[in-house]
Amino acid sequence: MAVNSEAIFRSADMCLVQLYIPQEIAREMVYTLGQMGLVQFRDLNKKVNAFQRTFIDDLKRLDNVERQYRFFHRLLRKHGISLFEEFPDERSQLTLAPSTGVIDDHSQNATLLEERLSQMEEASEQLELQKADLEEYRFLLQTSEQFFAKDTSPLSLEPSPQDTDTVVGSLPESVSYVTGVISMEKVGVLEQILWRALRGNLYFRQVPLGETIYDSNRKKPVHKSAFMVFSHGDLIVKRIRKIAESLDAHLYEVRETTEARSKQLQKVNQGLTDLYTVLETTTTTLNSELYAIGRELYGWFQAVNREKHVYETLNKFDFDQGRKTLIGEGWVPEDELGSLQVKLREVTQTLGVDVPSIIQILETNKTPPTFHRVNKFTSGFQIICDCYGIPQYKEVNPGLPTVVTFPFMFAIMFGDIGHGTIMTLVALVMVFNESKLELLKRGEIFDMLYSGRYIVLLMGLFSVYTGFLYNDIFSRSLTFFSSGWEWPGHWQVGELLNARQVGTYPFGLDWKWHGTDNGLLFTNSYKMKLSILMGMAHMTYSYFFSLVNHLHFGSWIDVFGNFLPGLLFMQSIFGYLSVTVIYKWARDWIKDGKPAPSLLNMLINMFLAPGVIDDELYPYQAGVQVFLLLLALVCIPWLLLAKPIYFVIKHRKSHNGEGLLEEGQALLQQDSDATGNGQVLSGEREQEDDEDDEDGEHEEAIGDIIIHQVIYTIEFCLNTVSHTASYLRLWALSLAHAQLSQVLWDMTISLAFGPTGSLGVFMVVFLFAVWFTLTCAVLVCMEGTSAMLHSLRLHWVESMSKFFVGEGIAYEPFQLVPQELE
Repeated sequence: MAVNSEAIFRSADMCLVQLYIPQEIAREMVYTLGQMGLVQFRDLNKKVNAFQRTFIDDLKRLDNVERQYRFFHRLLRKHGISLFEEFPDERSQLTLAPSTGVIDDHSQNATLLEERLSQMEEASEQLELQKADLEEYRFLLQTSEQFFAKDTSPLSLEPSPQDTDTVVGSLPESVSYVTGVISMEKVGVLEQILWRALRGNLYFRQVPLGETIYDSNRKKPVHKSAFMVFSHGDLIVKRIRKIAESLDAHLYEVRETTEARSKQLQKVNQGLTDLYTVLETTTTTLNSELYAIGRELYGWFQAVNREKHVYETLNKFDFDQGRKTLIGEGWVPEDELGSLQVKLREVTQTLGVDVPSIIQILETNKTPPTFHRVNKFTSGFQIICDCYGIPQYKEVNPGLPTVVTFPFMFAIMFGDIGHGTIMTLVALVMVFNESKLELLKRGEIFDMLYSGRYIVLLMGLFSVYTGFLYNDIFSRSLTFFSSGWEWPGHWQVGELLNARQVGTYPFGLDWKWHGTDNGLLFTNSYKMKLSILMGMAHMTYSYFFSLVNHLHFGSWIDVFGNFLPGLLFMQSIFGYLSVTVIYKWARDWIKDGKPAPSLLNMLINMFLAPGVIDDELYPYQAGVQVFLLLLALVCIPWLLLAKPIYFVIKHRKSHNGEGLLEEGQALLQQDSDATGNGQVLSGEREQEDDEDDEDGEHEEAIGDIIIHQVIYTIEFCLNTVSHTASYLRLWALSLAHAQLSQVLWDMTISLAFGPTGSLGVFMVVFLFAVWFTLTCAVLVCMEGTSAMLHSLRLHWVESMSKFFVGEGIAYEPFQLVPQELE
């Protein structure tokens, strides 16, 4: 078995293969390829209409089956029945495709189940509507006594619709009424419309229902009210009915006498009793069917979905009618080619087919897809690089160095032992429980966090390390070692107090700086210079990746025309600044008895006043700076002109060589055939026309190269300055994080250390809860997200722009993986 290449620094070697598969085993063979996930198939039928491809009928049938399965899934969710989603993982071992008879059974069973469930669901809905209608009718009959309550006074139609306290007595023959049930939201609207339409010639009563009733229009239970409207005349009653029905009111007949209403109520109650029995039976039968489907539906869907993807892939093949063979093309990693051939041979032997499947490697000038082998640890880092752009085939993959530089740049801005520990513990919980979390359904936010659990783990660990460098834990300092500073013991009132350095602190920042008046000034200077050093280191090693790319692709003109002048330009300015920062740190200025010179002023004077040194940093500084300035200025025309001049000279040499060769051939033809002078002259005229066309194309190409190089030179020179300054965000966010942590400590838990007794205990517990909650929410989550985004920007823009082309094609092999049933 061949050993797979690492394929992480560069893309794996890819080859374009052509597969010849007999028609009778094409489905089984593609199913096996889908389980292996090695071949990215090319569509050989791009010019063929989708509805004219070979397996379109099979796809239509499978699409219909998937639609039926989604209908079953909606019924499961509607009735609150869970879907049994545990399905054996077939990726660990390759299996043969299920027989076509199994897929046909799935299709037939889905059709039968759809008809049966549709009928049962429709019957259940009709019974629910009937039940709601009878329940409304029953409530109306039960409350009708309030509408027909007797009173000693005769019926009189009051002039106000709000007068609902008058009790109705015996009804005169001229008075008619309309009864019904309406949504509670529309009761007031109905009363107002009737009052205006009938000009007050009515009496309106309404009683709210004590429970919700299923509404067929809204498909959900709603609150309703029973109403009764008294008025004169049949014409007015018809008008009342039309208005009520326009507001979706349900009208019912209610008898005038108590005895008749009692009989109506008995009949309705009997109908409801029978309806409850039928509805319970129907619901039980439907739920039983759905429970049985819920245990099998996920497996059915996965089988049909895989079958569908197989036929979609087969539609990309070219079908040879004469030889009954399907021909496909696809990209495969070269080191996987042997295992692919072995597996196809095994499948052919298992199926008992005499005609073998053939794999042929094709020579092509097409650009292969980019494939990097990643694992669960490196996949997250590769994803954040691929979001910016897919690496070009065989160029350096930025995902590999990002494994270290991304969390480290984050940690420079987030350096705190306590905050880094919290982040590390959260990541460790996900790492140690990843087998359980993998099986859970995760939301979008939590899924992003889970996918980047190893990124979060490294960010936390690196933050703990930089927290030790900053000597910072929740805005407090640690006293692991003796301080390198001490206060003089003979100090008296009125004397100037000066600390005295007695040694060097072994690791990180001295804890004596914490809380001093000039502590912020010292840490600002320290972190600002540190950010410049980290930025130059990051950009320099990123820039050297472009050299690795140029050497790999054999582009020597890019080495001498782009890389070398660019490196000299960058290092002669900001590389020199970085060296002076380290030199200034290393020198003991107090021992020398002179103040340390300002590096910012030095850099400004280097351009505005070459050769003029205000405060000398080292001997011969003026000459060195003038030389570096001239070197940087020489690099600009070098960048601008070297590459275009090279292509002009190269074209002229090749153009002259071709002209001499063609001229010599023409002379030989003229000597051998004296009668062919006219043809030779004609050929020379055609050759001159072709040369004119080639010259035009060449001039256009040279013009494009010049324009591109001018843009590249301007961008490179400006970006050298702007990108270096961009790394100052490391200093700014580190300062902001430390100060915010200090403010949070001072405003919360530090207030609890004064009081004593019960009050002190309460304040400690309460303020600790407030402090810890705000620490996790603001400093860890919000500040952590901000630092992560800034670190991402430093990689996408400042680092990757130095070498990354990002015009690759992602390697997306055909894979049969479980799909979500929506």
